[in-house]
Amino acid sequence: MTEETETIAVANVREGPGGDGTHEPGASVDLPVVDILTGRGFITGKSGSGKSNTASVVIENLLSNNFPVLIVDTDGEYYGLKEQFELLHAGADEECDIVVSPEHAEKLANLALEQNVPIILDVSGYLDDDEAQELLTAVARHLFAKEKKLKKPFVMLVEECHEYIPEGGGMTEAGKMLIKIGKRGRKHGLGIVGISQRPADVKKDFITQCDWLVWHRLTWNNDTKVVGRILGSEYADAIEEMDDGEAFLVTDWSESLRRVRFHKKQTFDAGATPGLEDFERPDLKSVDGDLVSELQDISDEKARRESEIADLKQELEKKDQRIRQLERELEEAQDLSQMADQFAQAMFQTAESPYRGGETRNLNRSEEQQAALDQYDGDVPVEGSAEHPPDGATTADEAADADDGDADADPDPDAVTAAAAGAYPGLDVGNDVGLLDSGTADLAPERAHEHTAGLTGREDVVERLRKVVASLPPASRRMLAFYREIDACDPVDAHVAAGEVGDKQLAYSRNGPLRRAGFVEHVGRGRYAYALPNLVRSEFADRLSEAELREVVAAVESAFRPELSTSNDDDSEDDSVEGADTAGSDGAGETDDVPRMDRDGRAAGADPTGDSGAERDTGPSVAED
Repeated sequence: MTEETETIAVANVREGPGGDGTHEPGASVDLPVVDILTGRGFITGKSGSGKSNTASVVIENLLSNNFPVLIVDTDGEYYGLKEQFELLHAGADEECDIVVSPEHAEKLANLALEQNVPIILDVSGYLDDDEAQELLTAVARHLFAKEKKLKKPFVMLVEECHEYIPEGGGMTEAGKMLIKIGKRGRKHGLGIVGISQRPADVKKDFITQCDWLVWHRLTWNNDTKVVGRILGSEYADAIEEMDDGEAFLVTDWSESLRRVRFHKKQTFDAGATPGLEDFERPDLKSVDGDLVSELQDISDEKARRESEIADLKQELEKKDQRIRQLERELEEAQDLSQMADQFAQAMFQTAESPYRGGETRNLNRSEEQQAALDQYDGDVPVEGSAEHPPDGATTADEAADADDGDADADPDPDAVTAAAAGAYPGLDVGNDVGLLDSGTADLAPERAHEHTAGLTGREDVVERLRKVVASLPPASRRMLAFYREIDACDPVDAHVAAGEVGDKQLAYSRNGPLRRAGFVEHVGRGRYAYALPNLVRSEFADRLSEAELREVVAAVESAFRPELSTSNDDDSEDDSVEGADTAGSDGAGETDDVPRMDRDGRAAGADPTGDSGAERDTGPSVAED
């Protein structure tokens, strides 16, 4: 008997409705091997109807005749075939002969097609469905590719095929590969058999292209409708009453439809529903150890690569951590370098300051700004200098106070005003620069108590301090009033509070006269505090009582706090006070509204202490005194 006509007996004709009546009941049903191996088949039926038994009977007959197969087992129920046959059980469970992954796909295809090794590809043990899909895709692809050259009759059976080739929804890569085998595998010698308990869920294009179909009992309405569309309505009614193992067998090669009962499988039924009887596992045959060792080599190689990859990842993580550490160190080094540059520049600028005999050069100034400042004897500090020390630095106020008068003698007022306005657009040249040409300009840069020679009375001290206040630029007087209220702050904050812009150079320029006069003092970290009460104490060698101190301070404060002056003391002014008012006019001819005081140097309602903070002791008023 040639291979083309060789058949396998799998069932007997069954009497009952639905048969075609051309075969006697009990007659043997034989299937041609070549059509089974290279064709497309479909076996269906509800759970318990016998579809898995039918698939096993077909496989047992093929294996008995030394035809290899590959079974895609989704439930782990085909390992019972090893009771009689040597199959390679590959999957992810301990039950398997070897644990495999997509890396083993090509070797599995070689074993099946080139060495005639039957294989159970058990995907039931993969917890990750994507991994099982990837393994099936790889194995099917290698089988298809090799069959293009070998053209050897070979069949693969796929359990629960609706999971891979569903009627609705998207299809995975594994499903697309199975459809490709169904459409084009026959010409290469590669056949496929799909097994499912729900024909309504299987892609109809696959079912209608099958060469042979087995329909076991179905009861669901959707499934019987599929039977009615493909076989006819009378078969849809009869299929619901079929016994276990009975089925309608439809084949293209005989162009017949027969009602048959399939033989019972001879090997251990690993897929049977467990009962109350004891379960006895039979002895299973093992495949050649050399075959397993070849696959084990692949597994070992995969494990070695994974170990190397894990080591490389660990090394990469260490290097990444080292890179991040070096980046942090580089950032810190850059910060330190920048701080060093700033410190060096500040030291250079300090060395160039006037009180050290320098020319007050700022490396950040343009030549035009420097040229203007060379003609301007204002108190504009530079970054890092004694007037504007860095945060946390100690100011050099005493050194700066030692020599503030090194400007060129008798500068041209118009030239100075124009140059200062060009160098610092925000500078109030009308009020600030004009003081250089006023008669009181020599008072502003000096500490007030350094002009006490010949002035012994309280009125003389008050008069002199009021003249110093009057000589200040209006913006500086407003800053002084803010210092009195706020305690300690940055000169820029005081400058803004005085209604001016937040320019640092300009703010420190207008803060300088206050510091040199002793009205404010540096308290650290670039902040200045109100110091008039301390100045008055030093004027009188700390000999004044608290009440007297408050009176003197209030009298001086009335020069820059208009609300402290009285409205009915104009007739009692003496000539010295009038001189102070005259000195208070700015360089532009605008008279600043400096409050007047009585002949005793007192201002009614004043808070003479100048103390700041949440609780201020106002002390007795002049009227109460």
